Amino acid sequence: MDRKPLGRTGIMVPDMCLGTMTFGTQTSEGEAHRQMDMALAGGINFVDAAEMYPVNPISKETVGRTEEILGNWNAANPSRRGDYVLATKHSGEGFMHARGGAPISKETIPETVEGSLRRLRTDCIDLYQFHWPNRGSYMFRKNWEYAPKGGNRDEVLAEMHECLEALQAQVDKGNIRAFGLSNESAWGTAQWLRQSEETGFPRVATIQNEYSLLCRLFDTDLAELCLFEDVGLLAFSPLATGLLTGKYQGGAVPEGSRMSLVPQMGGRRTGRVFDAVAAYLEIAERHGLDPVHMALAWCRGRPFMTSTIFGATTEAQLEHILGGLDLVLSDEVLREVNAVHRAFPMPY
Repeated sequence: MDRKPLGRTGIMVPDMCLGTMTFGTQTSEGEAHRQMDMALAGGINFVDAAEMYPVNPISKETVGRTEEILGNWNAANPSRRGDYVLATKHSGEGFMHARGGAPISKETIPETVEGSLRRLRTDCIDLYQFHWPNRGSYMFRKNWEYAPKGGNRDEVLAEMHECLEALQAQVDKGNIRAFGLSNESAWGTAQWLRQSEETGFPRVATIQNEYSLLCRLFDTDLAELCLFEDVGLLAFSPLATGLLTGKYQGGAVPEGSRMSLVPQMGGRRTGRVFDAVAAYLEIAERHGLDPVHMALAWCRGRPFMTSTIFGATTEAQLEHILGGLDLVLSDEVLREVNAVHRAFPMPY
């Protein structure tokens, strides 16, 4: 694996990151702890969580459970907390299971950071991310009918300023080391960067957006902005919630899989997506590649990528992923991938 800088923070991370959103629902605590051990042994010492996790399904009763599971691992392995980079997230406006759906603000940041620290049983969060912007986002299939909210620009910028000031206070306390965004746009990222340059408050280090062979919204304006401004992408759903593994082809719905729990896959299950998947699977077969390894290697090779966040429901899935860490795709494979993208752009 390559190791990449986390923005301009001086923190280095591997280009693969263990996602934990199933810890506490699909993945039991015991299995989650074994995955932590396995990932670290395999060189993946970057772990991503969120206060709202686990998912599949999301419920009021389980909010924070993923952080608690990681916290229990930290408590059982006190000497190993320094062995990995820990990221988590502050839920945005409208998430009714936390703070009654309140937006991210100078008032919510201190209590939310302290809550995550308490559940994670750690003194410091290495990367603290805003899960989605208060003003809304075009992510999660909202791009098809997306229209930016109007309103008062100065109020939005003042809110950003207050949030950065609150984050600075958390940095000064030693509670967090770095700041990242998630589900953000080019304009939003640019404004956060400008505010930090003007104030000296924490600078955006990363942006965690969906990115895969089937979802390439990042490839245009955000790609250029982030490449030139040293804001690395943390790609979530690089396997397109399992679609790119091929396990759902031909109408198959394996028991216990995400599709068995969330049939529409968050809007990803469309009439076009299975043909697109089939085309990528054909490339993998033609070149003797494992489709999981191919999809992840493609993500990792993008010039703006800092780390690719994958989820493994089981230890067997994690072991399978670890077996493909050395794969580098040939120019021929990359040309064929681009041809499929032209034929099946934005299949969901």
